[in-house]
Amino acid sequence: MADALFKVSGLKVALPDMTRKPLVGSAPLVEILKGLDFELPRRTVTGIVGESGSGKSTLGRALVRLIEPSAGSVTFDGRDITHLQEAELRPLRRNLQMIFQDPMSSLNPRRTIGAIIAAPLKQNGLGDNVQRRVDDALDRVGLPRSFAGRYRHELSGGQRQRVGIARALALSPDFVLADEIVSGLDVSTQAQILTLLEKLADEMGLTVAFISHDLSVIRRLCRQVIVMRNGEIVEQGPTDALFADPKHAYTRDLIAAIPLPEIDGDWLKAG
Repeated sequence: MADALFKVSGLKVALPDMTRKPLVGSAPLVEILKGLDFELPRRTVTGIVGESGSGKSTLGRALVRLIEPSAGSVTFDGRDITHLQEAELRPLRRNLQMIFQDPMSSLNPRRTIGAIIAAPLKQNGLGDNVQRRVDDALDRVGLPRSFAGRYRHELSGGQRQRVGIARALALSPDFVLADEIVSGLDVSTQAQILTLLEKLADEMGLTVAFISHDLSVIRRLCRQVIVMRNGEIVEQGPTDALFADPKHAYTRDLIAAIPLPEIDGDWLKAG
């Protein structure tokens, strides 16, 4: 893929198994990711899907270097970031942003919404005209500017997730990792957040890795899909092709598990 923002080759991640930690010494390592190869094309939303424990969240954190790989390579925008030290990573952080699953735990309850959005701007040397930048971020995600003075407990779940999106996009990053960002929302709010993310990704030319266990959500939003199981990629490709003709049995099982509405032909007669 000629125009890839991320190129990943032979990626492995091993983490300590704290459930088997001895009284003395280090916990044994367990291999979470087992040699992954893939690319993320620029300005494309890529879905990473799999059941719980498949390694998809670990993969996301390895991409933004919250976890250091134990083997293989991660190349971002032509630069190998696999083993960069934090001082070397810091200038890249503004282009590697993350929207977290649970805004209740990722938004500081002691800070106003405006301060939460302003924090990464100030940390990255963009503190000039910070109020204008915060207002622009709120406008972008469809929240009133007056929300800058509110706290997280004064917002609904969907509004809190919009704040998380505003914070991540305030820096105009190249890449955004969205990790299960609609799993805790009701269906109507999920649709609104997905529509918003799709719109912003298109307008801002974002490259997005969208992690989910829900293939119906992946199909709605993503242009290509990576299917993971037990730390390995079992199938990947364009979304339409993968849904039309899944090659792997596990992918077929995931698609078959998508709930479909059962229409009652007599529902209009009821009552």
